[in-house]
Order: sequence, then structure tokens, then C-alpha cells
Amino acid sequence: MIESSQPERPSPAGVGGWLLLLCRLLVVFHPLSLAVAASGALSALSVRGTPVAIILVVRLLVVALGVAAGLALQGRRPGSVVLTKVALVISAATDVFVYTTPYFPNNRAPGDTPLFVLASVAYHTAWLMYLARSRRVRNTFW
Repeated sequence: MIESSQPERPSPAGVGGWLLLLCRLLVVFHPLSLAVAASGALSALSVRGTPVAIILVVRLLVVALGVAAGLALQGRRPGSVVLTKVALVISAATDVFVYTTPYFPNNRAPGDTPLFVLASVAYHTAWLMYLARSRRVRNTFW
């Protein structure tokens, strides 16, 4: 029998690595991103009216769901992976709606909208694939 000279590395488990980054993005970056977007949109509230207010409330709820998912992941709560997947799908759908409709104010250059949509879909899809395929997620939550 041939023995390997390298000890077998334990499978990753716990909240660390890419999983920790996802938690931080959900809990810190997404709320900050919403705050920046909302600050610009509040000045347009008097001009654009109710649609902007509704989108702000929806985005606030979506970010709150993401924060809940990030905190659940950090706390290793049962069902947190499913909650995170739902939060990511809803976040992607909200981003696509905001980017492709005229209701929310923006300062994107003409022709840049498809790039923003593509970047958002790629970002959310990458995290969904990570949650589905990661050994760390599998070892920690299943």
C-alpha cells in the first residue's frame, strides 16, 4: 500500500471563506448600496412621485430579506441556505426591474443598461451556483 506524504486536508466547514464573504455582502454591502441609491432617489421623489416610493419600499424589503439571510447563514440556522437562495433570486429580479424600467431615477449612460442587467444577473447567478455546489456549504448545513 502506498501512503501519501501529504496529510489529507479536512473538508471545509463552518462560516468562512467565500461563505463569509457572501454573509458580509448581504449584511453590509447590500444595505449600503441601497442607502446610496435611496439618497439619490429621495430627491426625485417630489418629481416622480409614487412609483419611486413604491420601488424604494420594495428594495428596502428585498435588502431586509437579504440581511436576514446573511444573519441566518452566519448563525448556521436551519433553512438559511434556502432563504439565501430566495433572497438572491428576488434581489436579481428587483435589480432587473429597476434597471429596465423608467420608474427609478438613474444616471447610467445610454446603452449601459444591458451591461448593468448582465452584471447583476451574473453576480446573483454566481452566488446561487456557489450555494448549490460548495463543499463548505454542504458540510456546514447538511
